[in-house]
Order: sequence, then C-alpha cells, then structure tokens
Amino acid sequence: MAVTHIVEINGKAAITNESNAKEVDQKPRAKSGMTSDVKSLYEGKPDDRGKTTWVDKYPDDLEEAAENAESACYALLIRNTKCYDGRRKLQMDSVTVQSPLLKKAFAEALSDYPGVTVSLDRLTFKAPFKPFVHRWAKIKKALEDETDPETKAHLELFHRVMGDELQDDLKARDDYISNKVITYDTCWMIFEPGTIVFGLDDKQDCAFRLTNGNYINTQCGPAFALDCERVDWDGESFGLESKRLLIYQFLGTRPITQLTAFPLDYHQDLENVKKALVERGKVFERFSGYHYKHYRGVAVGYGAWGPVKYDVDSRIIIDTYAWNRFNPNRQVFLNNLNRSQSPANTADDEDSVQDEDTDYGDDDLDGEELTTLSQPGEFNPKSLTKDQLLLCSATLRGYSLKNKKWLIFAVAAVDDMKWNDGAFESLVLPSNHKELILALTESQVADKESFDDVIQGKGKGMIMLLSGPPGVGKTLTAESVAENMHVPLYMMSAGDLGLESSGVESSLSNVLEMCTKWNAVLLLDEADVFLEQRSAHDLERNKLVSIFLRMLEYYEGILFLTTNRVDNIDAAFQSRIHLSMEYSELSKSSRRHVWVNFLCAGGTKAHGFSDADLDRLVGYDMNGREIKNVLKTAKLLAGKKKESLGVSHVETVVAIEKRHIKNEGETQVKST
Repeated sequence: MAVTHIVEINGKAAITNESNAKEVDQKPRAKSGMTSDVKSLYEGKPDDRGKTTWVDKYPDDLEEAAENAESACYALLIRNTKCYDGRRKLQMDSVTVQSPLLKKAFAEALSDYPGVTVSLDRLTFKAPFKPFVHRWAKIKKALEDETDPETKAHLELFHRVMGDELQDDLKARDDYISNKVITYDTCWMIFEPGTIVFGLDDKQDCAFRLTNGNYINTQCGPAFALDCERVDWDGESFGLESKRLLIYQFLGTRPITQLTAFPLDYHQDLENVKKALVERGKVFERFSGYHYKHYRGVAVGYGAWGPVKYDVDSRIIIDTYAWNRFNPNRQVFLNNLNRSQSPANTADDEDSVQDEDTDYGDDDLDGEELTTLSQPGEFNPKSLTKDQLLLCSATLRGYSLKNKKWLIFAVAAVDDMKWNDGAFESLVLPSNHKELILALTESQVADKESFDDVIQGKGKGMIMLLSGPPGVGKTLTAESVAENMHVPLYMMSAGDLGLESSGVESSLSNVLEMCTKWNAVLLLDEADVFLEQRSAHDLERNKLVSIFLRMLEYYEGILFLTTNRVDNIDAAFQSRIHLSMEYSELSKSSRRHVWVNFLCAGGTKAHGFSDADLDRLVGYDMNGREIKNVLKTAKLLAGKKKESLGVSHVETVVAIEKRHIKNEGETQVKST
C-alpha cells in the first residue's frame, strides 16, 4: 500500500506518493545567495487601490530606449516636452552637448560660469538655459571668430537651434535693458554670476559679487535670492563672506535701480559710488587687527530673540579675534580670498546647468574648516586689490566699553580717539603720589614679562587699592592713568559680575582675559562686596571672595580697586595688593585746585571769578563731585537767564543746597 506525502515543489504544495517523495528529496538545492546569476523583478500593474507589487514577469508594454549608440552620434541631443502656452506644440526641456568641438569652443565662452564643466562627457543644460542667455554675446563671437570649418558648422547648428528657442527671451531681455526696467520673472536675466551687485546692508551702501541666483519661497512670500560674497576679516586674514540678498515678488515692471539689489553698472552715479566704496574699503583694511577708537552711531548686537540695535556713543575696541573668542556661537568663517567662483550649484537651483552623471548639490561654501587663530597683532594680511576694496564689508566687530557688549559697528561711524593728555596733571594728589602711580603703571605695561612668581604666570599683574571718602578722586585716578597711557579703561562694578558664584567666576574670567589682551586698565569701582572680610556665617559670600582672590593671583594687567570701607578688607587681599593709597578729605587748597580745573575746563575763567571769589567758594566743605554738580547747575541757570556764568549763579545754587553743604566758617558767602 503506497503512502502519500504533502511536499513543496517550486513554492507550491503537492501530494505525492512515497516513491515520488524519495525523488524530490534526492534533487540538489543551491544554498541561499550562492547562485552566480541575476534574478530580475519588475513592478507589477497597480491594483484598485493604486498599490503595486514586484513580479518576475517582464512587462509587455515597454518601449525601446531613445538614447542608444545611434543618438550618441549627434552633436546635440534635445529633449522636448508638451507646451501649453498656446504658441507652440513643444518646448525644449533640456539639451545635451555631445560634440567635442562644441565643448572646446565653449571653453572660453562659458569659462568660470558656476556649474559648467565643459570637459564632461555628458553636459546637459536645462531650461531656461541661463548660461546661454547670459553668455550669448560670447557664443556669437566664438562663432564669428571660428576658422575650423567643422567646428564652425557645429557652432552654426547650435546657434540656429538655440537661437530659435531663446529668441523670445533674448529679445525681451534687450527690450527691458534698453528701457532700464525688469519684471520679477525675468530678474535672472540681468544677474549673471560674477556681476558686482549694489545693495544695502543695515542701510549702508554695499557692493557684493554674485555667485548664484535662484527663485525661492520664503515666509514673506516668493523671492529671487541673490547668493553673493564680500570681503571680510576673521581676526587672522581677509576672506570672502557669504551674503544672501532677496528681491521679493512684484507685479508688472519696475525700474532696475529701484530693486532692493541691482547690478552696480546700472547705478546712476556709478563713478562716485565706486570711489566712495573703495575709500571705505581702505578704512576697513586699515582696521584689521586690534584698534582702540571712538564710535558714535547705531550698532547691532544679538539678544535672545535676534538682532538688537543700540545707540552707542562710547569708546570701542575693534577686535574680530576677540569676537571669535568670546562669541563662539557667532564665529566668523570665511572662504579663501583668491578662490575662483564655486563650480557647484545650490540644491534648489532647478534652472541651472546639470550633468546627468554628477551631483552638484554640495556647496563648497560650507566646507571651510576653522583655522587656528593667532594672537591679536600677530598677522600679516596681504594688501587688498582695488576690486577687493570695492567689496569690503561696511561693518566691524568689537566691544563697546560703555555698553559692555559685543557689537557690530558701522565703519563710517568710527572716529579716532581724542585723548585728554592733561587729565593726569589735573589730578589733585601730592606730586610724589602721582609720580609713584605713573611709574608703576607705565613700568607694568613695558616690563610685564620681566618678573614672575615661583609658579609660572602667577603674580604678574599690578593691583592698587584706592580708599577714602566719596568725591576725592579715586575713580579719576584710574581714568587719568588710562588717558595718560593711551590705553583702554574697563570700568566694572559688582553689578556687572552678579552675585552667584558660578556667574561671577565666568564673568570675571572673561573680563580679566580681555583686559590682559588689550593692555587695558581695569577699574573695579566700589569693590566692597568682594574685598570684605570673610565670616563663618555667610558661606555664599565667602565663595565670591575666594573666587576673586584666586582670579587676581593670575591676572597680568593693571587693576585699580576703590572702596570707602578699607577697614573691612579681608586679610588675604593685603598680600595681593601692590600699592594701597588712602585719600583724605579735600583741603582748602585742594578744593581751590578743583574749582579752577572745572572752570578752566568749561572755558569760564574770564566770567568774573576773581581770586577773592574763589577764596569765598573754597570755604564750603565740598568734595570734587559736589563741586562739579554745583558748577554744572550754575551753568544751566546762567544759560536760562542768557547770561555769562558768574559767581552770583554759583552762590545761588550753593544757597539752595546749603543744608547739604557745610560752611567751614572761614569765609562767609553773601548774596549779591
């Protein structure tokens, strides 16, 4: 009796008897993946839901491929699509240049055009054929100058075929240019890559070099994007910075010069604009590196929600190297200044040149690596050419000492410093004290590296403690020293550092590093909170004092500390202070000096202030700040009365303020 079995044959279940089962079991099978052959699968027809599956049946509705050995023989391969503009049945979608003679002829006409590499085997151009529209004049000249008959025949063929296709665009372009207008859809025609573009950057006239132009969609609507580059400084060398300008969609035609950006050659005052841009470029080149200047104008900083504008009237430090150091999220990355235009196209440039076997989606603008930055002053930038000066940035990066912020400044608003060289001489101090202060500070700057501690880098700074009552010249001492030495003065208070230990350490570390790099005089005004003696009950404040002590140990610059409570200073500070100077209340002779200084500073010495008048005024027990305030108020009073400042105006103000000002009784002030 035969026994039946159910077996799987070619993926299907089958019933067989015992003898057949033995034959099936004896048939050899290949191991998975070991058959040296190809198994092709094909996409099947979609079902009712549009879903497809893979089948091994060859499709019976395929047509033969159009590109083959025969099509490869033609000089040009043109792909056409249906046209729905009502004027023609077909329109050209792309053209592939296969003729080696045409490629050789295009080598000069299309040289340096982004995305075009004429040596490729398959060079495909897609509509609207921007390279041909932009370089049509050069292509025509190549045809006219060609002497080889076969090459000339290929050029004539190309000129005839593409001339018919582009005749409407070329005619429209010439018509728009002759009338100096343009439409939004044809903006690309006047923006050939390499063109110098004129536009505004923070309301400042600027010139850029165009690298590419594309139509894009933005949050504010459709726009024609101009990807440009300009010359900038990264703290070490000059380079090219990427910049995108946008021309938003508009209706009808618009004068070319009324676009938000347009080719510089269309400017109505071309020569004067180019001259002004080159002159500003020379100033920009001169400001490379580190500079201490004065600024008056609008500057741009960055807040939590983006750019913030500040009205600045302050001394500033121009230093892109330090900008990169203290703003790591906004470091300046530049491309090589002398690099040729990028041969790559951006990914959204659907209308530009494409090679079917090459991906042009990578943009080399993002491929630059961060170079090692040198210390400020350790650079040797090459002189810029006139064309590069034209493209220089209109802004500088630096630090505002008054606003205490890293900002971007306009080149045009930067002025040279006006030093007050007489500030130190007007300081009301004994001559030997002034001589000692000046000697210590000047020697510290000149011979900073000549002395070191047992531990390298420790104790190189110069720390001075100025103590005394308000208004006796403590702050003025630090200010006048900086003026006399022509170096920056960084004024800092406890409020600038905060009260949390972690924040104080970070902020103080940055400030000390900046002042060391800039050879600045650092003034910590009203430093009581950091100098006060530590206690066993206030651990949080003890942290602040400890941080301050440790940071000062390694500071390499000049630091002035001022306080009104010298008796409460922690003992550890005494060993870290190189010079401690106590200021006493102003004497009569000192007050007289202060009165004369302020009167001379205002140019008012000839306004009736005799020696007798000054003798009467110095009898009032006022500090320097009170004298300045009284004199300022008296000057405002005289201005209101349209009179010259005189002693009567001062006496009026003193009489009003007599409850705050003590009369020493040596001189009585009478009303006049």
